[in-house]
Amino acid sequence: MKTLLIVIAAALIGGCAMQATKIDSGDVAVGDRLQLKVDGAWNHVTSPLLEPAQAWTMEGLPVDQLLIWSGIKDGEPIHTSRASGKSFNFRATMQPDEIVAMFEGTLTRDGSTFKLAKLEPSSFGGGKGLRFEYAMVRKVDNVTLQGVGFATVNNGELFALLYSAPRLEFFARHSARVEEIAKSAKVKAN
Repeated sequence: MKTLLIVIAAALIGGCAMQATKIDSGDVAVGDRLQLKVDGAWNHVTSPLLEPAQAWTMEGLPVDQLLIWSGIKDGEPIHTSRASGKSFNFRATMQPDEIVAMFEGTLTRDGSTFKLAKLEPSSFGGGKGLRFEYAMVRKVDNVTLQGVGFATVNNGELFALLYSAPRLEFFARHSARVEEIAKSAKVKAN
């Protein structure tokens, strides 16, 4: 509850409007080229604080979040901090460990801590990609999160999914569903 109030207060202070829309089961297009098959209803939360990622949740953003990046071009940011102006930019030549480090920087910009548990090659988006697992301690409330990420670079553009939730209470509840979404991901030809 404390985290939810902090998120709402930050949104109000920052002058951003958060909106939520329901995403039903079935095929879902994210951006121009990423197609996902979704099982179960998710909530898509729109906020300028999260752009250019789409944020989906089952339980509410402070509890669980699935962040989706679609078609991030070489040199474009995956996140820009409104407070500091610092951005984390994608480069088409990044190696898998550099892609993970870029996401780590985005996830820990508030002072949270990140620990990579596993990084491996994986099929994603219909081609070669990567899968990684991580743990994170969220600074705002000291909650330990478990996370999994998937990414691929297709024609110089980044496509990625990152899911995180509190390790003990919620991660296992929806992680299998996220794995299925990642398996279903298809990146259309450019």
